[in-house]
Amino acid sequence: MQDHSNDPVWKQAIAGSQMLLVAFGALVLMPLITGLDPNVALFTAGLGTLIFHVVTGGQIPIFLASSFAFIAPVLASKGKFGMEETLGGLMAAGILYVVLSGLVRLKGTGFIRRLLPPVVIGPVIMTIGLGLAPVAVHMASGRSGDGATQLIPHDTAIWIAMISLLVTIIMSVWARGIFRLIPIMFGVITGYILSAFAGIVDLTPIREAPWLAMPNFVAPEFSWGAVLFMIPVAIAPAIEHIGDVLAIGNVTRKNYLEKPGLHRTLLGDGLATSAASMLGGPPNTTYSEVTGAVMLTRNFNPKVMWWAACIAMVLAFVGKFGAVLQTIPVPVMGGILCLLFGSIAVVGLNTLIRHQVDLSQSRNLVIVGVTLVFGIGGMVLGHLEGIALCAVAAIVLNLVLPGSREAWGKAIYEVKAE
Repeated sequence: MQDHSNDPVWKQAIAGSQMLLVAFGALVLMPLITGLDPNVALFTAGLGTLIFHVVTGGQIPIFLASSFAFIAPVLASKGKFGMEETLGGLMAAGILYVVLSGLVRLKGTGFIRRLLPPVVIGPVIMTIGLGLAPVAVHMASGRSGDGATQLIPHDTAIWIAMISLLVTIIMSVWARGIFRLIPIMFGVITGYILSAFAGIVDLTPIREAPWLAMPNFVAPEFSWGAVLFMIPVAIAPAIEHIGDVLAIGNVTRKNYLEKPGLHRTLLGDGLATSAASMLGGPPNTTYSEVTGAVMLTRNFNPKVMWWAACIAMVLAFVGKFGAVLQTIPVPVMGGILCLLFGSIAVVGLNTLIRHQVDLSQSRNLVIVGVTLVFGIGGMVLGHLEGIALCAVAAIVLNLVLPGSREAWGKAIYEVKAE
């Protein structure tokens, strides 16, 4: 295995820009859907990654950026409480990670196993993906995300959306090497070119934008409603985080749950999310795409991620860059989101399959069934609704119903006791 830790600075910088390219599509798509500033998202992804590396002692080659798990809650919360209070809720979600990291430090990882087995995590993640399906379809059809306004004629929009989706699928399945890791980028570029030919791209914002500009930072405000709404949502990304840390550990053949320790990685992720929310950026999460790029390039040097982070922060101040992103037409994003949101649901399904959770067991059937209907149906109980409510319901049902071993399925017998 080649050692990249002594590479010259220019080589590390090029490798860093390549990692940023891999993360870029998803990084800017999340703020564009939720109405956050993509330039702020770039800045806070870079800042969050650097915070994570400081907390974990720069030992893990990992990049943090906008979390898709928060799209539906952010859209719902924004409509209900406004953007500033939503950011306050997101900051509280980051603090939940910090609390979780303290509990892991005190009690070890065993309590997470008890609290969040696959039968809880799986349906909650499925709900995040499936609950967003209407948003993807509305956008692909040329409407706004909530379906209220027809922005682009339906027939034009559908053609552009489907071709963007097709290119993304072709690149993710048949492309080779690094190209396979940036299918979103190819989908967006193809859709953008088609949109330009169809005459639905408005270039005025690009012409009017300055070359250098301060990102549109927004300070959070706090209300109990938004905080209580957002905190339960953070449970699914916390689990995703553990999965990503395990995945990068498999790639580099190191046990990061032991060193620097799960408490450190959770703390880093929590502080990164809170810092992003303080500036008006989306919550951060570890990026699986970048883990794939690390695997492909065999470049395990964490300093590469520092370069990716610094380049993202510099790009955030290029005004025209953000303006280009803002002009991406709705159907282009809608087409790609049909695949992305579906793949989130599949991650949840895969959690159940991988751990061989037996859904003929009535306790497991009850937990998965109730969680999916509460989440996708948008059930409301008090301050809790949608994904937040279904996460709480899944945890409570799992703790109350008898038979905790069944929650893990057959795989529990292969998992060594910690």
